[in-house]
Amino acid sequence: MKPDSLPTEVILTHPRQSLGKIQLDWMPQPGNYLDLEGKYYAVLERHHHYQYKVGGYCLQKISLYVQAAKSLDEQSLIDGRWVVGDANCCFNARSEILRCAVNPDGPCDGCRSYEMIVN
Repeated sequence: MKPDSLPTEVILTHPRQSLGKIQLDWMPQPGNYLDLEGKYYAVLERHHHYQYKVGGYCLQKISLYVQAAKSLDEQSLIDGRWVVGDANCCFNARSEILRCAVNPDGPCDGCRSYEMIVN
């Protein structure tokens, strides 16, 4: 194991099941997306697990709680973060996890409720 890689267990929230253990060289935050064997998952929660060793506690592993995500092709950049769907629509939730209340599964393209934000 490389010193900068983190042992990480990926857990699907619904239905609850472990998707496996992987080594990550980055620290995923809630709202980030994870590509695992060609499938995309939105990170909902991150839990740290520590173990006491001589001199103090050391990070032993991380658990990521994820939900399945559709393709990442429909995203918008808002204030330096990626949100799901077309952020130009007034119904967009501006969220990394939820597209909108009107059409949460998408796609935005062709949605009959789509309304462009008027400034």
